[in-house]
Amino acid sequence: MDYRKIAEEIYEKVGKKENLISAAHCATRLRLVIADNGKCDSKAVEEIDGVKGVFFASGQLQIILGTGTVNKVYDEFLQVSGLSAATKAEVKQAAAARQNVFKRGIKTLGDIFVPIIPAIVASGFLMGIMEALNFMVNNGFLALDTSGSIFVFAKLFSNVAYTFLPILIAYSAAKAFGGNPYLGAVIGMLMIHPDLQNAWTVATQGVLVKQSVWFGLYEIDLIGYQGHVIPVIIAVWVMCFIEKRLHKIVPEMFDLFVTPLVSVFATGYLTYSIIGPVFVLIENSIISGIQFLIALPLGVGSFVMGALYAPTVVAGVHHMYTIIDVGQLAQFGVTYWLPLASAANLGQGAATLAVALKAKNAKTKSMALPSAFSAFMGITEPAIFGVNLRYFKPFICGCAGGACGALFASIAKLGASGTGVTGIFGILLCLNMPVQYILMMVISVGVAFALTWVIWKEESAEGGNPGNAAVQKAGSASGAAAQAAAVSQGAQDAAEAEEKVLYAPVKGNVIAREQIPDETFASGLLGDGVGIEPEIGEVVAPCNGTISAVTDTKHAIGITGTDGAELLIHVGVDTVKMNGDGFELLVKQGDSVTMGQKLLRFDIKKIQAAGYSTTTAVLIANSDQYPNRKVVKTGSINVKEKMITLE
Repeated sequence: MDYRKIAEEIYEKVGKKENLISAAHCATRLRLVIADNGKCDSKAVEEIDGVKGVFFASGQLQIILGTGTVNKVYDEFLQVSGLSAATKAEVKQAAAARQNVFKRGIKTLGDIFVPIIPAIVASGFLMGIMEALNFMVNNGFLALDTSGSIFVFAKLFSNVAYTFLPILIAYSAAKAFGGNPYLGAVIGMLMIHPDLQNAWTVATQGVLVKQSVWFGLYEIDLIGYQGHVIPVIIAVWVMCFIEKRLHKIVPEMFDLFVTPLVSVFATGYLTYSIIGPVFVLIENSIISGIQFLIALPLGVGSFVMGALYAPTVVAGVHHMYTIIDVGQLAQFGVTYWLPLASAANLGQGAATLAVALKAKNAKTKSMALPSAFSAFMGITEPAIFGVNLRYFKPFICGCAGGACGALFASIAKLGASGTGVTGIFGILLCLNMPVQYILMMVISVGVAFALTWVIWKEESAEGGNPGNAAVQKAGSASGAAAQAAAVSQGAQDAAEAEEKVLYAPVKGNVIAREQIPDETFASGLLGDGVGIEPEIGEVVAPCNGTISAVTDTKHAIGITGTDGAELLIHVGVDTVKMNGDGFELLVKQGDSVTMGQKLLRFDIKKIQAAGYSTTTAVLIANSDQYPNRKVVKTGSINVKEKMITLE
């Protein structure tokens, strides 16, 4: 492969130096920030020999080249373009500056809410379980001592994340805005201080205390911000703005106590007197408007939202929906939005399942079936990007199924006790209305599956078995004797084929490549392989070979086996954003390694706490050279256990 030529062609097609801002690379992708997307011919870039895919994401032009190739092309690209090497953090910052305000806002919401989703999910599940138990006890279906410690404590645990939600949001927002997260947590505490009237009591007690502000200019209600989201985010943004500027102007010897004191006091006063009252009004208006749309007669609004939900996933703006869920939980005690999202996800899964069952092409089946099950669990990216959008008609049918399911959910007034989980397991958040949830699932899945089955037609089927074709050819030439000779030759060829073995590099649960929760890995764009859900944070070499690539963020390693197999081991999904935190590389590029040698350590809990999947992709970049590859072990696996064979 001529890496210089690839770099020169990319340089030409993206608009040369005047259109380039910065460049970096990860384990598989060349990441460019360009000044004007209109001057970049992305289709022409995709046609360059060696380029496996091109897409714009997070303000970056990401060119997929694969492990072992991307670093060589990157080195040549720097020479051709004259750019200086940049870290991924610098590219990320430059890319964010190029995005419009809306996209930056959506990305920020994702950075804030993704890390705290596990806490919200845990409370939501427990709330649903407690509501179901209360219902069964109160109606005589279950004899349970509700005064026992387990029940009483569980009831306390069930709403703790929502009771102190402003603190969780404030801490996460401060990290996203580049401020001190502990000062952010203090702002969250200020907003639910026990001396403020609890917001949950206002509906029954009215406003009990008022306070004049700004030297008697006007009065504000001294009410806490339990259940609110937008005012907390704005308040923390203001605090971070003040804090970062004070760090620049306050002398270092006074900075330790002056900056925190002024930041918290100024932000607290502004929050109580201006930010809180104004943005509570704005937030309530947004939630009321969405609820009005959902509650339109005959479920028309929900029908539209159910149809449009999947396209917003494609656009990457679905992270903003957490605000709607949390806001509705605060106002109504349930969220009516989550069932709509669940209907949409189930619809996409059903459409993919129809493709899997109807397709004759073995590759299509192998991709679609696990992607469908993944979507039924609430992870739709493999189904949407790997199957439905590729054939398009299944995507539209999935949207139709989601619309119909959402329509029923609206008419049935189906609400969830929490957020963060959709699909089949979403029923655990709807245990107060399980029958309605099941009917919603049946409608979404049934409509999407039936439409896809009727409308989608496979354009080309996989050819017959080459071995059978050889036997038929031999038979037509020389009859039974020739057939026997062909079969004998085939058996001899198979016996002589050298079996190459890849052993498990990580202990955990082996899943199909299509189930990896990342569309690039799941689609096979970077090669075939598997995913492993790790139990222990340690990676060992799956074969003898040479380390062909490592990332400065330490989360991915490329290995070239002694037999020529080019492997990528990528720990987690989107873990590049952790900038190496929680990862320890034990090898460097160019090192020779033996099977079972330790390559990398990673902190599973830290990755999960940051809101990222720990699923580790183990891919064969040049898998097209091994048409008879086979995954010989799925499910639970130990390191150094036989996992994949190559021929």
